[in-house]
Amino acid sequence: MMHVGFGVTALCKGLAGGSQDGISHYTQELITQFAKRAELNLQPFSFAVGAQDIKELDRKVFETASPQHLPHSVLHLGKYPTGALYSAFTGADFPDINKLGKVDLIHATDHYIPRAKFAPMVATLMDAIPFSHPEWSSGRFRGAKNALWKKAISWADHIITISEHSKQELCMWTGVAAERISVIPLGVDARWFREVTAEEFALVRAKFKLPSQYFISVGTLQPRKNVGGVIAAHRAMSLAQRKQTPLVIVGRAGWKCEEEIKQIEADAQTGTIVWLQQVSDAELLPILKAARALLFPSLAEGFGLPVLEGFAAQVPVITSTTTSLPEVAGTAALAVEPTDVDALSEAMRRVLDDHALHASLQQHGLARAQRFTWESCAEATLATYQRLTTG
Repeated sequence: MMHVGFGVTALCKGLAGGSQDGISHYTQELITQFAKRAELNLQPFSFAVGAQDIKELDRKVFETASPQHLPHSVLHLGKYPTGALYSAFTGADFPDINKLGKVDLIHATDHYIPRAKFAPMVATLMDAIPFSHPEWSSGRFRGAKNALWKKAISWADHIITISEHSKQELCMWTGVAAERISVIPLGVDARWFREVTAEEFALVRAKFKLPSQYFISVGTLQPRKNVGGVIAAHRAMSLAQRKQTPLVIVGRAGWKCEEEIKQIEADAQTGTIVWLQQVSDAELLPILKAARALLFPSLAEGFGLPVLEGFAAQVPVITSTTTSLPEVAGTAALAVEPTDVDALSEAMRRVLDDHALHASLQQHGLARAQRFTWESCAEATLATYQRLTTG
C-alpha cells in the first residue's frame, strides 16, 4: 500500500471561487482516477487555501472520489509564500508539513511545492512560461516570485510535465536535468465526447442569442491567448462573411485586455461578435459543438487541452504552429503561425467553404482526441511514483 501526500491547493482555490482552471481540473482528474485503485491509499494535503472554510472545501474536493479509498480531509498548512520563504532562507522543511505523518511520497500537483526532506517529492509543472515570457505574468513582485518558484523547483526529486516542449523549456530555464523530468500528457474528459440533444442546442441558442453559424474562441482574455489576433483575422473577412458567421468569444476578462474589450464591444454593435463571459460547463459543450470551427491560435501553451476538447466535440480546430500545440494537435488541425493574421483568416475561410475539409478535420480530430485519456495519465503518474519509491 502506497501512502501519498497529495497537494490540492489550486483545486481548493478553484472550487472556492467557482471557477476551475487547467491545473485544478488536472488535480481533480487524478483524484478521481486514483480513487478507483484499492492498492493506492492517498493522504491528501493542502497548504495555501487562505481563509476559506476548510471543511466545506474538503467535501467539494473529494465529492467525486470513492470514500473507501480516499479520506475526506485536507491538512491545512497555512499560506504558501510564507512557508516557502521560510524554507528558502532557513533550509528547513515547510512549516507543519510533518503533520502528514509517514508517507511514501509527496506529489505537489499545482506549482505549490513545499520542502519536505523526509519523503521523495514529485512536482507537476505545466510549463515554464513565467520564466520564458515574464511579460505575460501578472501581479507585483514578479521577479521575486519567479526566483522563489525556481528555488522551490529545486526541492523536487522528480518533475512531471505535460509535453516535450514544456520539458525542453523547463530544462532551459530552471536547469533541471532532462532525466529528472517525465512527460505525461493530459487526458480528455469523457463529457467532451458526449452527443448533445436537439433540446440542449435549442436552450443555449435561445439563452445566449447565438446565430445559426459561428466561429468560437474559448479562453480568458489575456495576451498569451492571442484573442486580439483572432479578432483581427475575423475582421479581415468581408462584412457579409462576418455577419453570416460571427465570432463567439467565451471567456472572462483577464488582464491587459482593454484593447480587445473595446474591439469586442465595437463589433458586437454590428452583430459580428458575441461575448459570453459566464458559461457553465454544461452549457459550453453544446455551444462548442454548434460552432463551425474552434479558433485557438495561442502564442504559447504548455499543452493546449482546448484543442483536444474541440477534437472530442467533433469541431474543426485552427491552432498554432508554435510551442506544444503541433505536438498535441498532430495533423488533425489546421495550423498557422499565430501572429500571421492573413493566414489565420484564410484558414477560417477554408473551413467555411470546403465541406470535405470540414468533415475530414472532424474525423481526424475525434481519432486524435481518443488517444489522450485520464486513465493513461494516471497510470503513467503511478508508474513515476513507483520508480521513485522503489529506487
